Amino acid sequence: MNADVMVLSAHPDDAELSCGGTVMNLTSEGKHVVFVECTRGELGTRGTPELREQEAAAAAKILGVTDRECLGLPDGHIMHSNENILAVVKAIRTWRPNVLLIPPSIERHPDHEAVHRLARSAAFLAGLTKIETSNNGVQQEPHRPRRMLCFQQQYDFPRSPDLYVDISETFQSKMSSIRAFTSQFHVPQEYTSTEAETFLSRPEFLQEIEARAMYFGSRIGVRYAEAFLAIEPLGVSSLSALL
Repeated sequence: MNADVMVLSAHPDDAELSCGGTVMNLTSEGKHVVFVECTRGELGTRGTPELREQEAAAAAKILGVTDRECLGLPDGHIMHSNENILAVVKAIRTWRPNVLLIPPSIERHPDHEAVHRLARSAAFLAGLTKIETSNNGVQQEPHRPRRMLCFQQQYDFPRSPDLYVDISETFQSKMSSIRAFTSQFHVPQEYTSTEAETFLSRPEFLQEIEARAMYFGSRIGVRYAEAFLAIEPLGVSSLSALL
């Protein structure tokens, strides 16, 4: 089951916030993108895991993502253990992506940093023949993604981005996918409760998401963009790729 791109995130809504426009670009081009979430977001202050699942399914549909998987790791307690590394190895071998999009190494939420570490270990080990995993009783073949890119979450990157993706045409779809998580963000017409306000549910938060996309867009002369850090050096076969 070969995917072009696998987005590995800690929680439902991470992918939409960080690279939703890029994902929509890809699916609009007919590329196969899969979302793999490590947890159900069960420690979230607002909503429930069951509601988050419904919201995540709706958000993925907006972005044209038809395949999702949850690894069932504990929210808030993602450890760098052999068991968790192998869970990610298994996901990589199941979906066999060419490109893996992952959280950055330094982040506000410790789960995001933990998933970065898991991804770095698992992406290498998934290519080793002596690391054995199985899916539904069938031994999996080794597979290593060709490239890994880190999407930006809350904190700024520790260095300038290596790559900007123009999402001017898909920005509104990105925002619609974020608003599909009505329990998590400021969508008062769709979700009201007595739950505490969080950093994400502030009215200003979605404005901040747009401001960041506009700033990244200004760096490459477009309306909106998303930024990425490359784990490996980026190269092109010819400068004609830039023409």
